Amino acid sequence: MTALWIAHVTVTDDVAYKKYAELAGPAIADHGGTFIARGGRYVQLEGKERPRNVVARFASVEDAVACYHSTAYQAALDHARGASERELMVVEVTE
Repeated sequence: MTALWIAHVTVTDDVAYKKYAELAGPAIADHGGTFIARGGRYVQLEGKERPRNVVARFASVEDAVACYHSTAYQAALDHARGASERELMVVEVTE
């Protein structure tokens, strides 16, 4: 079943986070992920507000998790650590 990779992010270092984004996009695409929301307009209704919200669609939960653990994504993530506060989850779509 399709899965959504959902990230809620507060960027604390724009330069380092930009490098993360440059590397993360291709790593996600290499695992079949496609962005359906990326930093667009949002309305926070509950919980901690994070000004950057990203949603990518993958073919399965397993594909999304494999992407996260891939060498390419982990190399990108090195640039986000210390440059952001984030929550990331993968949710299976029930259609």
